[in-house]
Amino acid sequence: MNPQTTAPSVFGAVHLGYFVIETNRFADWRRFGTDAIGMHHDDLSSDLMRFRLDDQECRFLLRKGPAEDVVALGWHIDDHASFEQIEARIRAHGVPVTRGSQEEAALRGVERLLRFPGPKGITQEIYTTPVQADQPLRMLASGFVTGDSGMGHVALTSTKPAQIRGYFNTVFDARLTDYIDETVSGAKLKIRFLRVNERHHSIAVAAVRGLPIDPIRTRVQHLNIQAATLDDVAQSYQRVHELGFHMALSVGQHTNDKELSYYARTPSGFEWEVGWNPIVIDEGTWEPTTHQGISIWGHLPVGQTIVDKLDQFRAGARSLARTEDTVAALSGNAIPEA
Repeated sequence: MNPQTTAPSVFGAVHLGYFVIETNRFADWRRFGTDAIGMHHDDLSSDLMRFRLDDQECRFLLRKGPAEDVVALGWHIDDHASFEQIEARIRAHGVPVTRGSQEEAALRGVERLLRFPGPKGITQEIYTTPVQADQPLRMLASGFVTGDSGMGHVALTSTKPAQIRGYFNTVFDARLTDYIDETVSGAKLKIRFLRVNERHHSIAVAAVRGLPIDPIRTRVQHLNIQAATLDDVAQSYQRVHELGFHMALSVGQHTNDKELSYYARTPSGFEWEVGWNPIVIDEGTWEPTTHQGISIWGHLPVGQTIVDKLDQFRAGARSLARTEDTVAALSGNAIPEA
């Protein structure tokens, strides 16, 4: 029996809360996070550092290691009943759940930490009460939008998009917001946008139509944070350029969520989107639709060379030899595709 048929939905009680990034490029990441993007930075040790966006003690935990990638996502669950319901449905599907130690929870600035396998090898972590920092924010940005919407979103590329959608529907009762059809360098992409609360999307999943390839080396294609003001977007865009970090896409506005944003390339290689003013979903009136093209204007490639394109083709070719992990036990509850 599917646990979701006998239990209430957890939709709305789930919020993207933090990212765990593994990297050996601490000096570059410190400059990128503080001096370019404008976040608050805390050194914990020679192997650990954190970035803050708001009063929560940790929004990004960076640890020393070779992955150069996002290795875990943390999801804030509003209440203990929803937390236990999510845990129960994961266990009911036969998927192992591990309780985080007190030290692991403290590093993430949370209480009651659980982790379990996620798509593409990205560990999923859930927690209840976030710890509020006792030190004021020290950052170049005026602020970031978190709150009831959680903190931005994560975008994945996949050869099995329906299974990833099924995973987040099974675990978090995620809802389909809309689709985008886009053609990039002759390849036709379909992008699915999933929400777990009022934010237009907390997860985006892109797939190449008709070809079982994944052109992105990293587990995530990009992550997003939402700036408080348009000036914050403009000023951080300028700092990224001035400090010599690579810009992936120029400033533009998306067709579906109307967010104005740019994409920088992180020291680890995946992209980092800084956006402003996306729409908020009205659950009473929203209907999923398909948009043609990802942007109304802008979002043009910056400094992309033929070498970059060849690297993408090589990554896609290598992906043919890999089996993408979708956590099959949790990925079978997808809503039929439009």
